[in-house]
Amino acid sequence: MAAEFAGQALFQLGNLPFTNTMLHTLIIDGVIITGIVFLHKNSKEVPGLFQNICELVADGLFSLTESVAGKNAQKIFPWFFAFFLFILIANWTSLFPGFGTVGFMQKGTFIPLLKGATSDINVTLGLALVSAVATHVLAVKRLGIGEYLSKYFSFNPIFLFVGSLELVSEVTKVISLSFRLFGNIMAGEVVLTTVSKMFAFILPLPFISLEIIVGLVQALVFGILTMSFMAILMTPHHEGGEH
Repeated sequence: MAAEFAGQALFQLGNLPFTNTMLHTLIIDGVIITGIVFLHKNSKEVPGLFQNICELVADGLFSLTESVAGKNAQKIFPWFFAFFLFILIANWTSLFPGFGTVGFMQKGTFIPLLKGATSDINVTLGLALVSAVATHVLAVKRLGIGEYLSKYFSFNPIFLFVGSLELVSEVTKVISLSFRLFGNIMAGEVVLTTVSKMFAFILPLPFISLEIIVGLVQALVFGILTMSFMAILMTPHHEGGEH
């Protein structure tokens, strides 16, 4: 059962298992870094097709960030875009032929060489934790430690109670972010694997098309929720009208 929720070890690096989802994560990082280097070296005043697409997507997402975060958009956008890009590439590349089907036998168990990174609860939990830590760091930098702490702690019993609920909500945000992404991607992976084993060709195509849409939606949902959490926590009390 554990193998369904996490990546399977391909080999050991000392006491650390190197899993098939780690391999996929490194491939995604390589794709992103290669794309950034390519854009940096080949950017032109009259953009080509690839540069045009990248600029169009970046401008659209930055406008979305501005509409939500206002003057904090400049600081929030890099996080929003990074989460969106990583998760989108992870979701879409995991639909490529070979994921979950090409591998080797180990002690009577089939170990796929590649498994979708976002179908590993460790990866999605890691993304959610990075999102939460970044959100609170940005809030402290924007508000100062005093006003930041006042969101959670107060001498007023009512505000103190509300603050304690806010602290609980911060934990539930991490759980919600990680399990929402993990659950949707893992469910799609299970369906695709099952259908592909029964029908090799035509029938899996509609399911793949659906997963392309799901992959885009889940990347947007994770990114937009992170952006919203950051925008809310970076808003001072007097601007948010809290008290």
